[in-house]
Amino acid sequence: MVKAMKRIVRVCKTMLLVYYAYMVEYRAELLLWVLSGSLPIILMGVWMQAAQRGNLGLSPVEFARYFLTVFLVRQLTVVWVIWEFEREVVEGKLSFRLMQPIDPAWHHVFSHISERFARLPFAILLMVLFFWLYPSAVWLPNGMTIVLFGLAVSVAFALNFLIQYTLAMLAFWTERASALQEFWFLFYLFLSGAIAPLEVFPVSVKTIALFTPFPYLIYFPASILVGLPTNLLSGFAVMLAWSLAFFGLNRWLWRRGLKQYSGMGA
Repeated sequence: MVKAMKRIVRVCKTMLLVYYAYMVEYRAELLLWVLSGSLPIILMGVWMQAAQRGNLGLSPVEFARYFLTVFLVRQLTVVWVIWEFEREVVEGKLSFRLMQPIDPAWHHVFSHISERFARLPFAILLMVLFFWLYPSAVWLPNGMTIVLFGLAVSVAFALNFLIQYTLAMLAFWTERASALQEFWFLFYLFLSGAIAPLEVFPVSVKTIALFTPFPYLIYFPASILVGLPTNLLSGFAVMLAWSLAFFGLNRWLWRRGLKQYSGMGA
């Protein structure tokens, strides 16, 4: 048992280091990826101006903190597995993964986690610049808030990965599985809290949205760190329920898809 655990730790450490080394080879590209997620910073200025002109439920400072947190959450939860998996299936590269003694999904998991560590310094630099430009928005969450935020972000990343990896399974039947991600992204953009906190939505829309997985990918973790009213127990329960649902669907599609797969060497 101890030997098995040591082996697992060694394998995880090796994969993290390998993918981290791969990621830091493209520092300029990493910076562009970070900047590509700066839409919340742009929207922040729009909502701050709107809050100064009318009562939107949040003050300009709260909008600033919220969208800065949205920027951070997006940096920590961004996922691109569907494009990688689609390419592997279409080009037959998945065959090499299938010959290895671990599930191919772990390669994508460790690739994403390693990329977080490589991306984080650039994100922190932008956040420091933000606080320098908006010193009134500086706040210091307490320790428990930071722990809950870290847990929520971790589960949000896992859920986002499961959702996209499940959609990626359709690459076994179509060469454009990524087109489904683009369609999914429309709902994600409007219901996740990426372009506006759910407080500005009509009550009926917010109520319906909270039963979908979208708000828990951005809005829920951001609300925890900023201090917006949120039901922690209900939020984590919904995240767990959606995670289990997509995990079950993913494994079912994986087994069916392998029977369908006809790549080179399969």
